[in-house]
Amino acid sequence: MNTKITSFCATLLLATAMCLNAGEPPKSKPGSPEFERMKTLVGTWSGKTDMGQGPVDITIQYRLLAAGSVVEERCFQGTPNEMVTMYYDKDGKLALTHYCMMGNRPAMALKASDANSLTFDFDGSCCTIDPKKESHMHALTLRFDDADTITTSCKAIMDGKEMPDHPTTLKRAKSDSASTN
Repeated sequence: MNTKITSFCATLLLATAMCLNAGEPPKSKPGSPEFERMKTLVGTWSGKTDMGQGPVDITIQYRLLAAGSVVEERCFQGTPNEMVTMYYDKDGKLALTHYCMMGNRPAMALKASDANSLTFDFDGSCCTIDPKKESHMHALTLRFDDADTITTSCKAIMDGKEMPDHPTTLKRAKSDSASTN
């Protein structure tokens, strides 16, 4: 009888401990320095962009997902042109996959970084895009102008030809900057 009571109490104690830990998010392992810099973008950013047809308003939202292992960038949310870019570490180096309004998903690897910028270039080893034939986003530079200002510049390939860059300067939404300081 004592063995059954002891076994029951041990099971109850283990179940209680598991329930208490279930509410805690898993601890994320630190990422590359470049990924850690991407995490500072979490929030809402606004500006104007020109995708070749004149300036339009743009809002970009950055969210941290998957226990802190992925930064999601979402632009033109709720429109037919909505796009998502996922930033993550791949083999200890920052990489991205861009889910494009053109219906493809180019992958890019970090090509260069310095104190003010991250530069990505097309990674043909992990996607099926033929860069000479299929229109796609081929490269991206993200410049950190200050804590509340970034400038992005994308290189697009359209019908096998490189299109002119259209840098976009974005400002952090005021409500986000108040919560990060």
